[in-house]
Amino acid sequence: MAHQSESRESSPQRKMGRGKIEIKRIENTTNRQVTFCKRRNGLLKKAYELSVLCDAEVALIVFSSRGRLYEYANNSVKSTIERYKKACADSSNSGSVSEANAQYYQQEAAKLRSQIGSLQNQNRHYLGESLDTLNVKDLKNLEIKLEKGISRIRSKKNELLFAEIEYMQKKEIDLHNNNQLLRQKIAETERKHNNMNLMPGGSGYEILQPQAFDSRNYFQVSALQPTTHYQHQDQMALQLN
Repeated sequence: MAHQSESRESSPQRKMGRGKIEIKRIENTTNRQVTFCKRRNGLLKKAYELSVLCDAEVALIVFSSRGRLYEYANNSVKSTIERYKKACADSSNSGSVSEANAQYYQQEAAKLRSQIGSLQNQNRHYLGESLDTLNVKDLKNLEIKLEKGISRIRSKKNELLFAEIEYMQKKEIDLHNNNQLLRQKIAETERKHNNMNLMPGGSGYEILQPQAFDSRNYFQVSALQPTTHYQHQDQMALQLN
């Protein structure tokens, strides 16, 4: 018994325990088949645990060396593969699209900067500034452009002036017509007033100032006094004599 215990303690397998297996192809067919079955079952178990514990969509496909198919999926292998393809396509397209957009915007920005610089130079040239970089041909073209611009400006100015003159002439005619109409109204009013004064009896009496009441509160009748002197009283006096 002591000898057996010593032999067991001195055994290298007992001292080393279960060692690490070198990851390489197992040449022995039987050992390879046994290892495949064990590891396959462990892999399927881990896939199942991952899908249940973490609520993940898992699809596992395994083909043996003999071509046999082993699979596991908590949803569907086909739907998971379609989802995988779509995700890969979206990621690749988004990357390419973003790169294309960035390149396009960079080119557009460069074009706009160039156009802005060109317009700023043209404005300075129109103001007579920064002419040192221009040759004789450029200066001649600039002169032609300025002359055309001045011609258009003068044409527009004359057009506005003619329109203003025409407006003032129309306004003058309207004022003249209104003046004539007012003169006619004034003349008609004066004519009516004169006709009222020339009517018979229109000036036979003159209106005196209102008289006061007497002690009996009777109005004195002599408010209207005849302005025309008749010879009737004189004739009566002559007849009495």
